[in-house]
Amino acid sequence: MAGVRILEVKKSIYENNDAEAERLRKELAREGRFLVNLMSSPGSGKTSVVMRLIEVLSGEMKIGVMEADIDSSVDAETVFAAGVAAVQIHTDGMCHLDAGMTRKGLESPEMCGKDLVILENVGNLVCPAEFDTGAHVNIMILSVPEGDDKPLKYPLMFTVCDLLIINKTDTLGVFDFDTAAAAERARALNPTIDVICASAKTGVGMEDVADWVRAAACSSRYHTLADDNTKNLTECDGL
Repeated sequence: MAGVRILEVKKSIYENNDAEAERLRKELAREGRFLVNLMSSPGSGKTSVVMRLIEVLSGEMKIGVMEADIDSSVDAETVFAAGVAAVQIHTDGMCHLDAGMTRKGLESPEMCGKDLVILENVGNLVCPAEFDTGAHVNIMILSVPEGDDKPLKYPLMFTVCDLLIINKTDTLGVFDFDTAAAAERARALNPTIDVICASAKTGVGMEDVADWVRAAACSSRYHTLADDNTKNLTECDGL
């Protein structure tokens, strides 16, 4: 159209959030705090996985849990009842957390001084994958009852995650779920993603998940701080 000026805007609408997330990640690393962002659809077993991780790791790390929901405080109350510091974040109708919301949760008294902070994001396979929370690692849960085709339907979630936990494997005899196919589809999207099959209900595989978190916390925390010469990777021994 003659006389009409066309502006090409190629700047990401997430740019401000991405910058804030990177600042937060570096701040946490300097403080020696490790942040895990746990994502999945509703009912996949996020809180059950969190409870198992608390059971395994609470003797080694000071753990805090941030529970994100549109409403209610059910999950935070469950964690608090287990003797672990918890804070509930209400998103006021939003289906995700961004870096700014995450920072507010981390600044709460309950999260101060924690070595490991687990953020249980809002149950959703779309929106949470679009926003960087500032976490050092993203973990997602795919439960057996959901079906092994979810990587085909929600590719971004599998692309941004470092670990895929296939949960509720105790129900494999009930549901038609191919673990090998699910893992293959996830790795087609994200060749570096790790996959662990587990059952938060029975505890099977959860030691492997805890080992993964230990290793990730060690690697991310000390590697990020290496430029400051304040830590060394060898200090991870015995973490």
